Amino acid sequence: MAKMSIQERIERTLNNSTAKVFVRKEFDKFGSYDQVGRVLRSMMAKGLLVKAGYGIYVKAKKSSVTGNNVPAIPLEQIGREALSKLGVKTDAGDAAKAYRDGRTTQMPMSAALNVGNSRVTRKIGFGGKTIRYER
Repeated sequence: MAKMSIQERIERTLNNSTAKVFVRKEFDKFGSYDQVGRVLRSMMAKGLLVKAGYGIYVKAKKSSVTGNNVPAIPLEQIGREALSKLGVKTDAGDAAKAYRDGRTTQMPMSAALNVGNSRVTRKIGFGGKTIRYER
């Protein structure tokens, strides 16, 4: 059996994974930093992944409106999964908690995550929208 290329190994990992968000560190075992970077860029060009921040990649789907590649999950979920992979515990923001608990009927306008005392400055977002951090 022929040895699989780095591209094939990473694609197989993405297809077999139930996760939607990936941190670049997860692909380090497949090759050097530059090799992995080239493969990830080619996968973004193919429409399999979109970039949501420094070292954060999300499985992509075609937008039914524009036809462009967009993340397969909502922005708040991207932030929650990415930060948990980076070791930061998160909770819903104050506005989302109030809506969820029925204390208000106003839906939160922007994605916000409560990160407690963690010092997070990483920008996570897509298409001009980013995650806000609450303490």
